[in-house]
Amino acid sequence: MGHLRKAFHFTADGARPKVVSELAEQTRWMDATDQARLVATGEVTASELLEAAIERIEQSNPALNAVVIEWFDHARSIAADPDLPDGPFRGVPFLLKDLYTSFAGQTLSNGNVALKEAGKIDVADTTLVARFKAAGLVIAGRTNSPEMGSLPTTQPLAWGPTRNPWALDRTAGGSSGGAAAAVAAGMVPFANASDGGGSIRIPASCCGLVGLKPSQGRITVGPARAETGLGVELCVSRTVRDTAGLLDAVRGPGVGDSVIAPTPRRPYVAEVGADPGRLRIGLLDVHPRGEFLHQDCISAVRTTASLLEQLGHIVEPAWPAALADATLTKKFMALWATQLAMASRGFSETLGREVTADDIEPVNWVLIERAQRLSAVDYAAAQAEVWAFRRALQQWWADGWDLLLTPTVAEPPPPLSEFENNPQHPTAPMRRGGQFAAFTPPFNMSGQPAISLPLHRNADGLPIGIQLATAYGREDILIRVAAQLESAQPWSSDHPTIPC
Repeated sequence: MGHLRKAFHFTADGARPKVVSELAEQTRWMDATDQARLVATGEVTASELLEAAIERIEQSNPALNAVVIEWFDHARSIAADPDLPDGPFRGVPFLLKDLYTSFAGQTLSNGNVALKEAGKIDVADTTLVARFKAAGLVIAGRTNSPEMGSLPTTQPLAWGPTRNPWALDRTAGGSSGGAAAAVAAGMVPFANASDGGGSIRIPASCCGLVGLKPSQGRITVGPARAETGLGVELCVSRTVRDTAGLLDAVRGPGVGDSVIAPTPRRPYVAEVGADPGRLRIGLLDVHPRGEFLHQDCISAVRTTASLLEQLGHIVEPAWPAALADATLTKKFMALWATQLAMASRGFSETLGREVTADDIEPVNWVLIERAQRLSAVDYAAAQAEVWAFRRALQQWWADGWDLLLTPTVAEPPPPLSEFENNPQHPTAPMRRGGQFAAFTPPFNMSGQPAISLPLHRNADGLPIGIQLATAYGREDILIRVAAQLESAQPWSSDHPTIPC
């Protein structure tokens, strides 16, 4: 790519020069690690990489609606700054999720119509956003998220639906569906994502990406959010090494954190390619509570089990009995509804007035009302039940298992039409989401790390992810095995047809 080092200038009519278009295509499927290397060696500049990403966004986003807030001019000033931080991803274009990631001087809607219309400007960065900047990333905008991040699909009333690049009528997953669609379409090599019930892993499964949910307390969510909640943050990516590298760049506690994951023994990038040894892996290829599980997902997880055996691991049909708890959904939803109620209170503070049912989507308002009927003792009891579940689930790993292999979701990406708001039946999208996202919430409740890997596609060409979960604090095991699977069955050449 040495011939692309020349400076570029737009023509009078605003058309991009040929050099930018060439770079846009040559770097479309290049991961962040390689893009950073181009900048570090001087083969391209950060500005050239950014223009290539902007071209791809402008080309593909109208069909996908993945990027909903653009900061292109601001990003250009950052990319051109000689003092751009010399972090591990210096000059790599990046996108923030439109959910709780405050960026000083920019807007944040959290997928909400009222906040979108208010256009309030953030006055400070969250700690994680500051770390993204310190890593040298050039942040060019925000990706779509459902309101409050509440659903495993991304189709907020504020911004409209994000479409799956593999099939435009299907969900890209949620709540990080905008991020996943952007990465899957090659707009950027990776993008910020967060996970309170599967919101990294579900979109990764739907869009054919790598999605690691870190351990609770691995990455600070400060300064405003409580690290004792269900949500954690990182990214969706196309390669294991990008996920490992970004985890190294942003991990660690923030000021005042009380839940702090154990410090890793070495950098996570050092686990990529490292021998994981012979692991004892439990296989969960049924729905633990006897509900629906699509044959495509069963096939995906069983095929992966066979591959793991070929790689020398011990795989047995086994899984934690706690996953069969018939009250599991009720326990999760008690916390989930309360978190939504707290989020609505934050919306009121931002808007300077009390939010009402007119400000919040029906699916969320009904849960907020439910939470407001709970007493302090009700919430404390729900919290106690979740902690009991957490200990029961983690005991399985303490008893000698290394990994649990499950489907990431219960079915291929459903049509977007199945999640639409229905004021007459406001909980319908949430119930549909519960059927779809059956395998991810337990590990938010337990705090354990889990990863979705793009190891399967069905007869229709739709991605089907598999999930691996491990003991609390052991992301190193996940990264070693994920990299081993990536090497044994590479997925980097699998790309959707790019919509224009």
